[in-house]
Amino acid sequence: MLKKMGEAVARVARKVNETVESGSDTLDLAECKLVSFPIGIYKVLRNVTDQIHLITLANNELKSLTSKFMTTFCQLRELRLEGNFLHRLPNEVSTLQHLKAIDLSRNQFRDFPEQLTTLPALETINLEENDIVDVPVEKLATMPALRSVNLRFNPLSPEVRVIAPPLIKFDMLVSPEGARPPPP
Repeated sequence: MLKKMGEAVARVARKVNETVESGSDTLDLAECKLVSFPIGIYKVLRNVTDQIHLITLANNELKSLTSKFMTTFCQLRELRLEGNFLHRLPNEVSTLQHLKAIDLSRNQFRDFPEQLTTLPALETINLEENDIVDVPVEKLATMPALRSVNLRFNPLSPEVRVIAPPLIKFDMLVSPEGARPPPP
């Protein structure tokens, strides 16, 4: 157990150092068994946070993200959080004014994260395989850059399915009522 934990910590450290040393605009911490975003990373990355435009935290065990994460990485263009245990986003997600794409698929959202509707550059929202019933269609319809919202395999209310199509100018992907996701 300790050996596996040590390997995971070493993997995170290696990936963070690669980002710093190469001056990369990407921080990839996918599949690192993270239960939270490591606080020490803020210090290591403090001189390069403005350069980081893509963060991948996919397939970890994250239950939440902090407001500090959002305000520290406010230059993000893409945030990949699929395959975690997230059920909400901090209000400070509204600081991500340059964000173009967010992947929140395969998490535990019951409510559509409405803070996303305040992001002017957001083009793509992926919320596939969550537990969302209601969607703020009117707010989504006013988003200037929005092109696609993936809501496949969510138990969407019949109202959302009927109300959305005439109001929206973006692609809203939904599954047939009662459809189940394919096994992993």
